[in-house]
Order: sequence, then structure tokens, then C-alpha cells
Amino acid sequence: MCGIAGIVKLNPDDTVDEVRVKRMRDVLRHRGPDGEGLWLDGPVGLGHRRLSIVDVTAGHQPMANEDETVWITYNGEIYNHARLRPELQANGHRYRTRSDTETIVHLYEELGERCVERLQGMFAFAIWDRRRSRLLLARDRLGIKPLYYAVTDDELLFASEIKAILAGSNHRPAFNDAVLPEYLASGFVSGEDTFFRGIRKLLPGRTLSWSAGEGIRQRRYWRLPTTSDGGT
Repeated sequence: MCGIAGIVKLNPDDTVDEVRVKRMRDVLRHRGPDGEGLWLDGPVGLGHRRLSIVDVTAGHQPMANEDETVWITYNGEIYNHARLRPELQANGHRYRTRSDTETIVHLYEELGERCVERLQGMFAFAIWDRRRSRLLLARDRLGIKPLYYAVTDDELLFASEIKAILAGSNHRPAFNDAVLPEYLASGFVSGEDTFFRGIRKLLPGRTLSWSAGEGIRQRRYWRLPTTSDGGT
């Protein structure tokens, strides 16, 4: 279990406040006691708390590709990363670690947001593409790893837990009483909404992207397979 967090300012001329990103990251310390990381680049700030599992000595995050044009902060485990690695190396990608994190980065270089379709495992990650000034958030097919986000007039915040978004927010969100009936009836909130207005969860099997030109777009990349043979 790791913790991810970050802020992207919607105006590229703005600068992310380092203190806020650190505050978001550090409130997730319980998710990653083995290390911490921070990457800031003008309007973007990515934070990470690490629980070391794959490539314990290396694999520190946020992590970049070879020319540092793609940056990732990631929570999870990619089960097929060892099978994907030779293919990516054959395409010219150079690995500096043995971590599954780096496989996601190189696969993104190859396929863009469709990289999630090749990943087998449990994951939640954020990728900042510096060339395109584009953010990609992604969550695994079954939603094993959590990912929450909030969009205001001037920024997008994301994190593994709601309390990290609260720690980085300039305003305290109001209680969202619209979800209360469903929660009292089932003990669960099934949709995107949470108990805080303006804070949403990225649903399983989805990606969310943002760029200044395209705005926010969501894509469902996986659905639960259904049988069509009429059997019982």
C-alpha cells in the first residue's frame, strides 16, 4: 500500500504551493512508511508515500521516463510487468530500475491513456505528460486501489484518500447530504459522489484526463464481462 497525492493548477502560469502538496503527502504517511517523494514543476505538484515491495532499494517516486517528460506517482502492483518489460525494451525503452512503476511509464509512452488496457493488477496512478501538459488519472478494473479527486475554479487535486484532499484544500467542503439515504440503506455510496461536496471518487475501470485544451474527460476502459450464450 502506498499513498499518492497531487495538485495541478488549471492556469499554466500559476505555481503549485509546495507546502500544500507536502501536507497532502504527509497525511498519507500511514500508507507508505518506507519513503516519501515530491516533484514540482510550475503548475504541477506530485507527492508520494512509499511502502516498498517491488525493487526495494530503487523504485523511488515520483518517477520519470528517460528524458523526464513523463512523471508518475503510483499505488499498487502490476502483476504482468515482467512480461511487458522485454517488449518495451525491444522498442527502445531503457529501464533504470526493476520496478513495475517504470513499466507503466514506458507503456504510457507507447500507448498513451490506453496503457491501462494492457495492465493486469491493482493500481491507482497519476501521470503528468510534460510535452502535452496533460494529466492522466487511472484506477484498476475492480477499484481495489482508491483514488479521489476534486476540481475547483483554478485547480485539480487528487489523492488516495479524501483526507489528503482536505489537507490540501483552501476551502472546507460542505457535507453532501444527497448521498445519505443511499448510505443509510446500503452502508455504501455506489456512484462518484462522496460525503463531501465537490470531492469525487474515480470509479473502477476508468481514466480521467485533463489538459487546458480538452478540459476534463473520463473514459471507461473496462466492463465486467457478460455471457451471451443463454446458458444458466
